[in-house]
Amino acid sequence: MSAEFDVVVIGGGPVGAAAALALRNAGLNLLVLEARGTAAQPADFRPVALSYGSRLVLERIGVWDGLAPATAMERIHVSQRGGFGRAMLTAAEARVPALGYVVDYAGLVRTLEAAVATTAVRVERSARVTSIAHGHAQARIEYETPGGTRECFASVVAVADGTALAGAVAVKSVDYSQSAVSARVTTEVAHAHTAYERFTPGGPVALLPYDASYALVWTMPAGEAESLCGAAPEEFLGCLQACFGDRLGRFTEVSARSSHRVALRIAEDVTAGRAVLIGNAAQTLHPVAGQGFNLGLRDAWELAAEVRRRGPQAEGLAAAYRARRRIDRTGGISFTHGLVKLFSNERLPLGLARGAGLTLLDCFPPVKDFVVRRMIFGARG
Repeated sequence: MSAEFDVVVIGGGPVGAAAALALRNAGLNLLVLEARGTAAQPADFRPVALSYGSRLVLERIGVWDGLAPATAMERIHVSQRGGFGRAMLTAAEARVPALGYVVDYAGLVRTLEAAVATTAVRVERSARVTSIAHGHAQARIEYETPGGTRECFASVVAVADGTALAGAVAVKSVDYSQSAVSARVTTEVAHAHTAYERFTPGGPVALLPYDASYALVWTMPAGEAESLCGAAPEEFLGCLQACFGDRLGRFTEVSARSSHRVALRIAEDVTAGRAVLIGNAAQTLHPVAGQGFNLGLRDAWELAAEVRRRGPQAEGLAAAYRARRRIDRTGGISFTHGLVKLFSNERLPLGLARGAGLTLLDCFPPVKDFVVRRMIFGARG
């Protein structure tokens, strides 16, 4: 006999795990299907910038204290290379303890997976979903395991793995022809909990305080990223110095580097029958301003809130979730895509407009407060 669940979460990554943890005390029968065969293993360093709003969510689902190190960002310095204008965003002006925190992605995944393992949530690994069929009150999920094909039924299917609905949901994509290079770097000047976002024609350079050093996320044309990842440390640091400047003194050390292509991927609808899309299944964003994971975490939290409020069998649950996420999702996508288009070029008129915009942002506290609080809390900020 096929098993029946109130909620099946497809994808046991950080957003899927967060959704399961947000629902674990709601008296529901939960299943997580994860395609990977084993728990997360240490990988190349990849920083994640968590907003203060995300910290509140992670506290509510009981995992924040397990994240270490989680280095606070108290200030963010925003500038553009070769042009005037800059803005300084501060936690004090935003009336929060920190604008955000920097953690290692692999550590974040391990912490969330460990938290799920302590609950009654059932997790099946090496479970690759092959089809989802939607009925009026339930969805039928078919998946492949090492032991053969299985199926289960659920009132709600939370899809956190974008491959699970491949071909079933229309997707818009933008290839930025860029890659993001990640590494840890040290500088002569200590970070003092200040992050830097410096826009260049090739892409933004983010230096984020992490432990006693900086986490680097350097976006550049894809071909350059491959070359720099294989360059000698001295050559890499010299290129970074030329790109970022001398504000932090000399760059003195760099860790092993990794890179990944960046693109914009948007599901045109975040619902399909009894399924709702969350996290990267709903949208994959450019890393500029670090909004992607924070938006996905809000997806998970808001879906859990709708399930708790209405019950998983509620007929209008998917539509309510879509409406609840529309403004925040649209705003986050437009904000990051707009930054890439506005700052990744060398056109003089746009350079002047960028400089004026940064200056105005820094000089008008109400505008700054509006922007910062939406970066921290989303549309409900």
